[in-house]
Amino acid sequence: MNNEKITSVPTNIITGFLGVGKTSAILHLLKQKPSNERWAVLVNEFGEIGVDGSLIKGQLNKEQSVFIREVTGGCMCCASGLPMQIALNQLLNEAKPDRLLIEPTGLGHPVEVLQVLSNQYYKDILNLQKTITLVDARNLSDSRYTDHEAFNQQLGIADIIVGSKKDLYRESDEQALVDYMSSNTDKPKDIVFIEHGKLPFELLAGKSQFQVTTKQHHHKHRTSANELQPIPESGFIKAINKGEGFESIGWRFAPYKIFDRVQLHAFLTSLKVNRLKAVFITSDGIFGYNTVNDGIVEFEIDECVESRIEIICEHIDKLWEAKLISMLCN
Repeated sequence: MNNEKITSVPTNIITGFLGVGKTSAILHLLKQKPSNERWAVLVNEFGEIGVDGSLIKGQLNKEQSVFIREVTGGCMCCASGLPMQIALNQLLNEAKPDRLLIEPTGLGHPVEVLQVLSNQYYKDILNLQKTITLVDARNLSDSRYTDHEAFNQQLGIADIIVGSKKDLYRESDEQALVDYMSSNTDKPKDIVFIEHGKLPFELLAGKSQFQVTTKQHHHKHRTSANELQPIPESGFIKAINKGEGFESIGWRFAPYKIFDRVQLHAFLTSLKVNRLKAVFITSDGIFGYNTVNDGIVEFEIDECVESRIEIICEHIDKLWEAKLISMLCN
C-alpha cells in the first residue's frame, strides 16, 4: 500500500471567518464518512498553538480512519505555500485518503490556498471539488467583518455559501445574507442555511467552479516553523502571533499540569474575545472548550496529549497567564 500512487483525491476547502463554526461542520461531515473510507483533514490555525487537531481527534473513535494534520502560525499559503505543502504531502502519504478536507484559518486568504492546490504538482493528485464558505449572517451589520479583505475573499471564492447558526437568526438575517451576496459578488451562488453545524455531505460533491488565476495577493504573516518546542521545566510555554488586525496568544501545558475544572470554566466564560479554543486536562477529566459570540461550549473528550489554549482577540490581557496558572491543582 505504501507504494500506491495517490491520484484524484476529492478535495474540499471549508472556509469562513472567525467563529462561524467550521470545526463543528467538519466534525459533522466526519460523522457521515462512509465506514470503508479513509479521510484526511488539514487544519490551519492563525495562532501558534494548534488546538483544532486535538479537538477533532478527541471526539473521534480511533477506528474511524480519519487522519489529521495542522499548520499553525498564520495563513498556510505564506512562504510560497511551503508549510502547507510539507504538511499536506505528509498527510497524503500517511492517510492515502479517499477524501481530503482543508480548513484554512478564519483570517486566511483561500484564493492563495487554491493556487497552491492547483499548481502543476497537485494537478493529478487532487480533484478540487466544491469550496464551502460558512457565514454567520448576524455579522453582516458589523464592519469589522464586511470591511475585512479575508471575509470578502472567502465569499468570492465559494461555490456554496452556507448560512450557519440559523437557529440564532432574527427573521431578517437570512434575507440580509441573500442581499449581501447579490450586491457583493459577480456571479450568483447557491445559498443554504444550517443549524448546529449540520453540513450535509452531499454539498461536497461536484467540481469547483472557481477559476484560479496566476495573480498573487501578497500579505504579511509571521509564519510558524511548524515545529512544537519542548515544554520547559516551568511546565508551560506561551506563543503570540499578530496579523490581519488581530492578535493571538496561546499556551501549552505539560500533561502533569491538572486544572480545577470549576475555576477554569468560570474564567473561560468570563473572557470577551473574538475566538477561543482549548483542550484541558482537569480534575474531572479531559474537556474541550469552544467559544463564539454566543458563549462557551464545554464537552468531554476521550484524550489529549497536553492542555492547550488559543485566544484570538483585538487586545491581549497580560493578566490571563497568571489567572490560568492560579487554577492549577498541582
